Amino acid sequence: MLKAEIKPEVDLATFSTGDFNRGASRSKELCWLVVSQMLFQLCPLKLSGLKCWLLRRFGARVGHGVVIKPGVKITFPWKLTLGDHVWLGEECWLLNLAPIEIASHVCISQRAFLCTGNHNYKSPAFDLITQPIRVERGAWIGASAFVGPGVSVGSHAVLTAGSVATKDLAPYGIYQGNPAVLVKVRRLRTDGSGGNAEKLKH
Repeated sequence: MLKAEIKPEVDLATFSTGDFNRGASRSKELCWLVVSQMLFQLCPLKLSGLKCWLLRRFGARVGHGVVIKPGVKITFPWKLTLGDHVWLGEECWLLNLAPIEIASHVCISQRAFLCTGNHNYKSPAFDLITQPIRVERGAWIGASAFVGPGVSVGSHAVLTAGSVATKDLAPYGIYQGNPAVLVKVRRLRTDGSGGNAEKLKH
């Protein structure tokens, strides 16, 4: 009689972050957690200037004209770069275990989730994997959209509401779905007037 194959099992008790570098001391991280909870997540006011000032104090690189709406969650500000005139919408979450770099004139809409962390599903210890995210100039991440570890969002690309990006998005592409696929090309008006972005039809 053949013996039944013994398959390995996940054992979360053996999980370890290994050589993961949090990038700051525990005391600095604790201070950030308090500040983040009180001012970024619970405060109903925008207070973008004050929030940008505090992000810089905690090591973030922040450009001019950045708008930070209430409820924004940033895991490690010392691993964050924001260009000029970046908009962070209500309750968006930048889970930057690895660096997140957002170039100028980017809109991150409400409840969007930029996630640099993952786990190795082949490992019984469920090993942590981190990869950086970069969002190029003029891109738009729609409401409740997800950008996964290692993804690069090209210049002026659009990830529509609720869509999931697990691979790089090409410049000026409009992506939709789970997984997100290219559905059209973004065309910007050249007359210099407001309302540049092509309206999306859902």
